[in-house]
Amino acid sequence: MLSTEQIQKCIVWACEHEVAAPKPGNVNCFSDAHNMQLQDFINSAHAIAPALSVPNSNVGQMILDAIIATRTVVDCNTNLGIVLLFAPLCCAIQNCDSFEQLPQKLDHVLNNLTIKDAIDTYQAIRLAQAGGLGHSEQQDINNTPTVTLRQAMAIARNHDAIAAQYLNNYHEIYTIGLAKLTESLNCGESVEWATTFAYLNLLSNVPDSLIYRKYGLERAHEVMKFAKQLLRYPLQFKGISRIERDIIKWDIELKKEAINPGTTADLTAATLLVHAFREALS
Repeated sequence: MLSTEQIQKCIVWACEHEVAAPKPGNVNCFSDAHNMQLQDFINSAHAIAPALSVPNSNVGQMILDAIIATRTVVDCNTNLGIVLLFAPLCCAIQNCDSFEQLPQKLDHVLNNLTIKDAIDTYQAIRLAQAGGLGHSEQQDINNTPTVTLRQAMAIARNHDAIAAQYLNNYHEIYTIGLAKLTESLNCGESVEWATTFAYLNLLSNVPDSLIYRKYGLERAHEVMKFAKQLLRYPLQFKGISRIERDIIKWDIELKKEAINPGTTADLTAATLLVHAFREALS
């Protein structure tokens, strides 16, 4: 079973490697973007680690405390999606003696979310000032929720990939993110480039929710299609790092259009956290 200190180290490690990876359209090791800098994400990572590793805390409280901590070090939304995905994982890992237990423990956490978890999470989302959420006829973010957090996520699951993870036990993170990260690492890629490989695979299979909310589903599908085209090259050249120029070029193009696949970056960060837990428990 991981100690509080080990969980904190995993959280910081995952966040730092996610933002350092050359993921097109996001803040990364090559360039800042969207009025945010790489250091903002690193500062945020260190801020949320204590809140997400409190023993016997519940998911909603973890989320709220993490966002409160984030706002003490940055004045922008650097990590709401990351926190939403990390909190259930961090609750679950506290009860795991082995990595193989994590899916079952995570399912238990998600199935036992409460209305109080929803209330705290809604408060955190408002505090984070996430953009493009719009309004909902059911359980609107500006109102007090009357359902459990998982029930609230069920309402949003069809247009929000993070909400969907709460319903499918992190299916995409395991079957796409972690699988492709592991595949790339086993081929000898660095963590940063393996992270990019996982990111592009997630982006090519799941419409990015942030792009969808800001620009529509058609634009999200266009980004998916281009990600699939990029992934054809590593199969020929034996590694995603071999097409660094193409990655950088697309990164520049996306940022010129202010297109940010931010939800995919959040899924990638959660992938790295799961990987970090696996390594720590091995």
